[in-house]
Amino acid sequence: MAETVWNANNMVTSKPSPIFTFLLVLILCILGFYTLHYSHPTQHLNPQNGLRFRQTFLSSATNYTLANYLRALTRHPHLAGTTPSLDTIHYVLSQFNDLGFQTHTAQYRTLLSYPTHSSLSAHFSNATVLDLPLTEFPNSNKNDEEVVQPYHAYSPSGSAHAKAVFVNYGTDEDYRALGLLGVSVKGCVVIARRRDLGRGIVVQKAEANGALAVLMYTESGLGFERGTVMRGVGDPLSPGWAGVEGGEKLNLDDEKVLKRFPKIPSMPLSVKAAELILASLGGAPAPQQWRVKVRGVGPGPTILNFTYQGEKKVETIHNVFGVIRGMEEPDRYVLLGNHRDAWTYGAVDPNSGTAALLDIARRYALMMRLGWQPRRTIILCSWDAEEFGMIGSTEWVEQNLVNLGSKAIAYLNVDCAVQGPGFFVGATPQLDNLLLEVTKKVNDPDSEGVTVYEKWTATNASKNIQRLSGVDSDFAPFVQHAGVPSVDIYYGRDFPVYHTAYDSYEWMKNYGDPLFQRHVAVAGIWGLLALRLADDSILPFNYLSYAEQLQSYKGVLSNLLDGNVSLHPLTTSIQELASAAKEAEDEAKILRQQETTGDSVVLKKRALNDRLMLAERGFLDVDGLQGRQWFKHLIYGPPGDYESKLVFFPGVADAISQSARMSRKESQAAVQHEIWRVARAIQRAARALKGELT
Repeated sequence: MAETVWNANNMVTSKPSPIFTFLLVLILCILGFYTLHYSHPTQHLNPQNGLRFRQTFLSSATNYTLANYLRALTRHPHLAGTTPSLDTIHYVLSQFNDLGFQTHTAQYRTLLSYPTHSSLSAHFSNATVLDLPLTEFPNSNKNDEEVVQPYHAYSPSGSAHAKAVFVNYGTDEDYRALGLLGVSVKGCVVIARRRDLGRGIVVQKAEANGALAVLMYTESGLGFERGTVMRGVGDPLSPGWAGVEGGEKLNLDDEKVLKRFPKIPSMPLSVKAAELILASLGGAPAPQQWRVKVRGVGPGPTILNFTYQGEKKVETIHNVFGVIRGMEEPDRYVLLGNHRDAWTYGAVDPNSGTAALLDIARRYALMMRLGWQPRRTIILCSWDAEEFGMIGSTEWVEQNLVNLGSKAIAYLNVDCAVQGPGFFVGATPQLDNLLLEVTKKVNDPDSEGVTVYEKWTATNASKNIQRLSGVDSDFAPFVQHAGVPSVDIYYGRDFPVYHTAYDSYEWMKNYGDPLFQRHVAVAGIWGLLALRLADDSILPFNYLSYAEQLQSYKGVLSNLLDGNVSLHPLTTSIQELASAAKEAEDEAKILRQQETTGDSVVLKKRALNDRLMLAERGFLDVDGLQGRQWFKHLIYGPPGDYESKLVFFPGVADAISQSARMSRKESQAAVQHEIWRVARAIQRAARALKGELT
């Protein structure tokens, strides 16, 4: 290799000639002229341009394109960690690449669970024996070899030969009702019908009452509803940190791992098989409040012979990202996310959302060709292994926690974009007003001449924005662990092919959304939300809505608690947040009126935006919820007791639920402490919004 030697002294002391100086100045002038006038086709995003690009986004929607995306995504089942799932990974990645986005993937090695063998037979009192089919297509020529057999992920292997007993939904209340009838489930196989109670909790309650195994069915469903019975979210072998290749892993026999899994086996059951078994039961009649047509609840005389064998394996999962770099604030991120993995074909869950995400990407690429570039960076996220317990998104959030905490504007989630008719949305409250504004811009898919907002508010007497306390989709790690303002959007609920082999493109085309107009509506709302958050010079957050929501929560608590617990800490902290929110709104109004792009105004807008972004982080507590430290958010999170009447303040809800096991003095002290913790969290949010030190 040749070497180049520089003479430093000559470089410093040599005097340039006049002609050299003239040519240098001329070149710099030419370069400056072209830089100013021709170097970048991107148009400055003033309010008029922003409106024009949003109109372009809405007008470029096509239901045909959305249908094509969904058809391509659902050709084969694509369960996370399996070879067929690689096809959907490559498909999404190639779509992002073809659109010219910066793309990358993030891989994790995580513990997943698969079935190897299962069987079920019913032994009736008349000595007949019936082998019950455990597949959706037992008497059909349909090739369903690719479809995973019905199972519950993370169920332990095991067998049971015991009497059947019906436990309704399997809640504590249901077991108490059985107890009043003198019915015990100890040593039995329990049959439960599915509702809102998580599968893992149903198994946990059955286990606590001495059952040997659990079979679950869905009354209005077709086929077998697969699902997970693992407790918590994320990879069980890397709780609280990302499961990267070569990173720390707990052993399978570690106590922290074992407590995530049930100790008795379980499996989904078809409604046809369930009705056959239930019709053969004797014993006491069902409690009247169950409203179910069965002759008796058992136990027996029917005996079930049940076997399930499964395996837990560490597999590689893949998150896929498409990035549109922001022009003015590239270090501020607006994230749109949907999971890609499915139990079977996944037309509703989740690939109706994946199709919408890809169509948003297509429209954004079209806008870029017309000169648009977002002010802030937009990241399109395609998660893996959500069905096993939000694993892909959780591992990524844990790996990027610091950067998300300092740079993430909002996370916008869509899981099942379309399940049927009716618009539903959940959000953290500072996004309420933005949601209302955006739904006024999108046409309703089921009614001509009206917007989504008009149809939605006509159906619901008042705006019905749910909150994000559940752990049923990928918003959970963003809100409840990282404190990122979030939204969850979908059309329809309770569709009959949920997690079954019938969740196919054909079902969507024939029943879920024949004209794919609901897909168009979801993509329109989702994409517009992101555009506003990415392009508005001042973030469209309104913390007055948050203060109002917190005030209503305080009112609920005041009706629930006796006078020995003081709510004064909440009163003062909410007032502090309301005051800070009002100041922020007034400041935003002034800055929006200043069209100048001078350094002073730009810095003021940046400072205000950072305060608006960071205020949500104030609701996090480093110690998390008692016994469930991963959950850090003290306003929104799952209560430890599923029977809790509170869907907010999870720490307070836990203290109230545990009070029955304490003395009156101890329970009051526990509840009061949790109220103080919430009050301090609200104060932290208020001070972040003010942006001043005490």
